Amino acid sequence: MQLTKKLTRKEQIKKVAQNMFRERGYSATSMRDLANAVGIEAASLYNHIKSKEDILRQICFGIADDFFHAIEQVEQSNLPAEEKLKQAISQHVKVITNNLDASAVFLHEWRFLSEPYLSDFKKLRDSYEQSFKKIIIQGKEEGIFKAVDEKFYCLTLFSALNWIYDWYKPTGLLSPQQIAEQLSNLLLEGIKK
Repeated sequence: MQLTKKLTRKEQIKKVAQNMFRERGYSATSMRDLANAVGIEAASLYNHIKSKEDILRQICFGIADDFFHAIEQVEQSNLPAEEKLKQAISQHVKVITNNLDASAVFLHEWRFLSEPYLSDFKKLRDSYEQSFKKIIIQGKEEGIFKAVDEKFYCLTLFSALNWIYDWYKPTGLLSPQQIAEQLSNLLLEGIKK
């Protein structure tokens, strides 16, 4: 029998907020909405969190940490670029499918972060994209990838990958690994020589 960990009140608030920010949007979700959904008084929320934006920061930067942890493992490998790109795609899919609500918030609601967090978040996003660009450059240097524009290719790749949260169902026909394999095959077909 598998025991499930009981969430702390702070974890409950974050989980509910992730879902509400995804479904309603950050700006359309009030503290009162969060409190009602969790089953506590609005004033009591402040015993557990600093602000609504504090929750948004935790979600956005938490998923960013997951993406960076995953890509670091790929970058540190000595694999050829084609295999690195497959693994990077697979890891990206894994992060998204592990937490669909938080991923949706990360991908769309980050715009509501205030400074300096907004600038910090944009730097992280650019750095993550740079990791993929390095793999593409490596593949061009190895002679296995076409002379594509790395930025354009990354935009295309992320456009395909980042909408998974919208259609993926854990009970669906394809596992995250199967999705990653199919997307890798499609995305690599356009870049391989």
